[in-house]
Amino acid sequence: MPDSTYLDWPFLDDRHRQLAAELRAWAEANIRPMEHEVHGKTDVDDICRRLVRMLGEAGWLKLTVPAAYGGANETLDVRSIALGREILGYYLGLADFSFVMQGLGTGAISLYGSDELKAEYLPPAGTGERIAALAMSEPQGGSDVAALETTAELDGNHFVLNGTKTWISNGGIADFYVVIARTGEAPGARGLSAFVVDAGNPGFRIAGRIDVMAPHPLATLSFENCRVPASHLLGNPGEGFRIAMANLDIFRTTVGAAALGMARRALDEAIAYSQTRRAFGQAIGEFQLIQAKIAEMAVKVDAMALLIYRSGWTRDVKNIRVTRESSMAKLYATEAAQEAVDEAVQIFGGQGVKVGQKVEELYREIRALRIYEGTSEVQKLVIAGQTVSDLGAAHG
Repeated sequence: MPDSTYLDWPFLDDRHRQLAAELRAWAEANIRPMEHEVHGKTDVDDICRRLVRMLGEAGWLKLTVPAAYGGANETLDVRSIALGREILGYYLGLADFSFVMQGLGTGAISLYGSDELKAEYLPPAGTGERIAALAMSEPQGGSDVAALETTAELDGNHFVLNGTKTWISNGGIADFYVVIARTGEAPGARGLSAFVVDAGNPGFRIAGRIDVMAPHPLATLSFENCRVPASHLLGNPGEGFRIAMANLDIFRTTVGAAALGMARRALDEAIAYSQTRRAFGQAIGEFQLIQAKIAEMAVKVDAMALLIYRSGWTRDVKNIRVTRESSMAKLYATEAAQEAVDEAVQIFGGQGVKVGQKVEELYREIRALRIYEGTSEVQKLVIAGQTVSDLGAAHG
C-alpha cells in the first residue's frame, strides 16, 4: 500500500481523510482486479463505459458535481477531486480518466450553466448515466485557445456551429459536449463562447478516432451547420475563454494529482522489485545506486503532493483564482512523475519494458499528462506571467 502520511497535512480535512480511506478500499477491491484484465485490450470504449457505470453506482462521481444536483459537496472541491484522481491513477489510468472527464466535461455547466441546464445535465453525469466531454482543441488551436476557428452564429433562437475539434477526450462515447466556439464579439480570446451540445444533434458527427500509445477514447469532431438551442449557451456571449479558464483552474491541479498517483505506484513497484530481484549475491535494493534512485523518487513524490494540495487548499478555502498555483502543481508533478516512472523502469531493467509489467503501462500512461490541459511549456509561460504581474502589483 502506498504511503498515506500526507493525509495528515493541514491542507486536508477529516472529510478528505475519510474519503481517501474509503476510495482506496473500494479501488483495491474493484479496480485492482481490473488491472490485468484491461491491459492490452483495444476496446477502450467499452472499458470506459463500464468504469463510468462502476464509479457512478459506487457514488464516486458525486465528487464531480455540486450537491444541489446530486453531488457530494456544496461546490466543486478541488482537494476531493484531486484525491480521487490520485487514488484511481495509482491503480488504473483509465479509471482516473473515466472519473475526471465527468467533472471536466460538466465543470463549465456547474460554474456558469443556467438552472435548467444544470438540472438537465449534472444529475445524470453524477450518477454515470450520461458521459460528458469538453471540446476545446482544434487542428490549428491547441494550447492557443485564442486561435480557435469553430464558429457559432446566432440564427433566431439557435446558434449554428461549424468547424472541427480534435484530441477530444471521451470523443465517440460522450452523450454531450461542452464546446468552445467563436461568436465574434471581439478579436481573439474575447470573442469565444461556450455551449452544451448533445451528441445526437443533427450536424454533429465523429469525424475520426485517434489511437495513442496509452489507449483512451479520443476523437475528432465535426460540426456542419449544427443547430444548438440558444438556451444551451453557458454564461454570456464572449465569455467562453473566461469560462474555459475557470474550469481549468479547478481541474489543472488534478492533472498533477493523477501524475502523483502514478508516481506513487511507480515508487511502490520499484521498492518491491528491488527487494526481491537479486544480482551479484544480494538484493539490488542493497546497492547504493538503487537506494539513491528510490530516495530521489520519494522526494519528488512528497514535493508533488505539497504543490498539489497547496493549490487545492487555496482554491477551496480562500476561494480565489489559482492560475499560478495550479500551473505550478501541474508542471512540477507531471515532469517529476515522468522522471520517477522512468527510474522505476530502469530499476526493473529489461523487465521494465516488457508488455504486461505495471511500470511499462505507467511509462505509456504518464507521458500525455505533460501535454494535455496545457503543455509544460505553456505552464512555464503562465507561471512567469503571473509571477511578474504579482511582483509588479506588490511594488506598485
